[in-house]
Amino acid sequence: MADDPLSTTFAALADPTRRAILARLAEGAATVKELSAPFAMSGPAVSKHLRVLERAGLVVRGRDAQWRPCTLDATPLREVAEWTDGYRRFWDDSHRRLDAYLERMKEQEDDH
Repeated sequence: MADDPLSTTFAALADPTRRAILARLAEGAATVKELSAPFAMSGPAVSKHLRVLERAGLVVRGRDAQWRPCTLDATPLREVAEWTDGYRRFWDDSHRRLDAYLERMKEQEDDH
């Protein structure tokens, strides 16, 4: 994986299983076994996904006696949001142009 945090976060988010794991952790801490339940894969396979998420700083694994809860750390997602926000102006401008075009088309249709 790349060394810069943004690339590491995007690489971690590229996999749908990892995104589903993050969505589950957004609801609260869970064990590997609990995270494995909705997937047709083994605990070790889910652990591999968790290691990728940990390297990206998106998941923290704790220890509470015998229980090793995984929790979400959404901090790296803030950097993703800030980066993508830079493109918001582009999309807003594109939508405004499309709205104006559709309005002109509608007016032309109404004139005929």
